[in-house]
Amino acid sequence: MFKALNFLLVGCGQIGQKHAALMAEYGKILAVCDTDGKKATQFALQYQCEYFLDCITMLQAHPSADVVAICTPNYLHASQTILCLKNSIHVLCEKPMAINTKDAIEMMQVADQFNKKLFIVKQNRYNPPVAAVKNILENNLLGKICSIQLSCFWNRNNQYYNNSWKGKKEKDGGTLFTQFSHFIDLLYWYFGDIECIQAIIKNSNHQHIIEFEDNGVISLSFVNGIIGTINYSVNAFEKNMEGALTILGEKGTLKIGGQYLNELSYQHIQNYAIPTLPQGNEPNNYGTYQGSMSNHNAVYQHVIESLAAPSNNITNSFEAFKTVEIIERIYASALQK
Repeated sequence: MFKALNFLLVGCGQIGQKHAALMAEYGKILAVCDTDGKKATQFALQYQCEYFLDCITMLQAHPSADVVAICTPNYLHASQTILCLKNSIHVLCEKPMAINTKDAIEMMQVADQFNKKLFIVKQNRYNPPVAAVKNILENNLLGKICSIQLSCFWNRNNQYYNNSWKGKKEKDGGTLFTQFSHFIDLLYWYFGDIECIQAIIKNSNHQHIIEFEDNGVISLSFVNGIIGTINYSVNAFEKNMEGALTILGEKGTLKIGGQYLNELSYQHIQNYAIPTLPQGNEPNNYGTYQGSMSNHNAVYQHVIESLAAPSNNITNSFEAFKTVEIIERIYASALQK
């Protein structure tokens, strides 16, 4: 029997709503915080908790809280996480962990200094085919991996970026940070460190709307000898098309596909077949667009289990840091077109 946790929430936007619902299911929401008083008030009424307009005041009012969830724009993740850790509260931070490695390192250092857990949301790891392939790789059923291909073809139209922090380089970080960091996470989780990166990126269809690329092509060479490519874009016509990973090994070939790495599209493995997998959750629906699979329930179960048994650490902060590092290296290597 796990202890029911006392939660705080920073950020009362769309993803904050998903967190709040799970907080109410797995524990108690003590308070929410948002600079938009209308949003904060609505959350407080819905979940019968206090609301605040700034994070510091909320933390001072609830020093006994167990976990705070950071559900704010990318550029605020680091500073708000550090503030909460320094107030001796465990943190669950939405992706991306940060939009540069300097901030990500400081987040980990402060967590260690104050002996607190820092969890980063990595919900795609819980997709049934993603978990099944992780098990296959850990048991070496594909033998030597020769190459991999990651494809991320989504739609983010002009409306998505209107009157928003999204699309601003200093606040968003770039398309890989906001749209596809979950996919980059899986590359490190599956295949380890990357030795060499070469990239070409371009803003093909969002000129004067966003301050960075809307598509890119990347070649990778992993430390263990695997080579691979990433092809990504937010220019798919009208709706998301695909989020897919193909793995070619000496004893088998696999493809996880669908729009969100949510389907086992192909398998041919020597003396083995992945059994029928359970149906995954629906994607996160934000009204005018969709995001990755909605596995936040598994994320919260992991947080609860990890706080009860510290050895359970599937989404540790170092792995989230590696995602930030890889994306930063991609952009550093990129030839702008």
